[in-house]
Amino acid sequence: MPRKRKLEIDLGDRSVPIRIGWRTLGEVGPEIARRTGASDAAIVTVRSVGRRYGADLLRSLRSAGIRAHRFEVPDGDATKNLREVERLYRAFLSRGIDRKSVVVALGGGMVGDLAGFVAATYLRGVPFVQIPTTLLSMVDASVGGKVGVNLPEGKNLVGAFYQPSLVWLDGALLESLSPRLVAAGMAEVIKAAAIRDAKFFARLERDLPRLLALEPAALLPVLERSCAIKADVVSRDERESGLRRILNFGHTLGHAVEKARRYRGVLHGEAVAMGMVYAARRSEELGLASAGTSCRLEELICRAELPTELPNLSRKVYLDALRVDKKRVGQKIGYVVLREIGKSDVVELTPAEILPSSFGRRKGR
Repeated sequence: MPRKRKLEIDLGDRSVPIRIGWRTLGEVGPEIARRTGASDAAIVTVRSVGRRYGADLLRSLRSAGIRAHRFEVPDGDATKNLREVERLYRAFLSRGIDRKSVVVALGGGMVGDLAGFVAATYLRGVPFVQIPTTLLSMVDASVGGKVGVNLPEGKNLVGAFYQPSLVWLDGALLESLSPRLVAAGMAEVIKAAAIRDAKFFARLERDLPRLLALEPAALLPVLERSCAIKADVVSRDERESGLRRILNFGHTLGHAVEKARRYRGVLHGEAVAMGMVYAARRSEELGLASAGTSCRLEELICRAELPTELPNLSRKVYLDALRVDKKRVGQKIGYVVLREIGKSDVVELTPAEILPSSFGRRKGR
């Protein structure tokens, strides 16, 4: 049995414990009780995840003396909207969820973002626990305290910084994922390595087949290192005023792709993979990255069976999406570039500098 691993996002008296293990879902109830003192739990999940893991979570919570109620939301990123937020508020009220309750997000990144935003705003804030069930949410969405929902104009335009009381990672929950979902999560693992840790990137190059096969001995150290990178960045810059912006590598155009596709047909990790390859190429074109940086990144992303080319949409479609990018200040966007594998930076660029006039003629290369 792989050993359990412990991390913490150091935020003083608001520090967030992260627990990483294998087949540990049945142990989470007592830890939630200890961390939150809750008498009731509102479990927010999607139907497929609730059917697979809901009973185990309910038993664990009840064994710790916590009454548990399950609230299902539709699957898919389109569910992250203000109508669904209001529906959950009203459902919580009807079941007596109060300030002595805890909101537990059991699911992928969409569930964590939605449930976390509801927890941050319901009754002006109730405790919140993340139990991610996808690789992407384990290494990225559940860690860092960003919660929020989409507007028709763009992704994550309404949200808050709201730290969970606990992040519980059970790697065995990934066994139910399709290969496509595992690959999509690997995009965020690759991102963490590319922006911050060259040795970790080399490890991914070496161990990628074992990671995609979800071998515990290979996977758990990678979960730990991915979370540690993000925890370190968040500890230094919780509210994205400086360093934390590097975590947006690949996301500027990734979010544009998701918006253009109306959050359907493309997974977040797939969109980020496309955005990372484009950003690395653009970094070299701008003279900011050493030669060969983009090729090495693209090769690893290809090996993970992720897309590398942006959809064949007009330059105007992408520019329109960038105009409402939440990272935009005035006429410029803080765009994350690679200096080399393991080193990143943020440069202020206009949308036209990110997408030069030649973009439409070369994006299908």
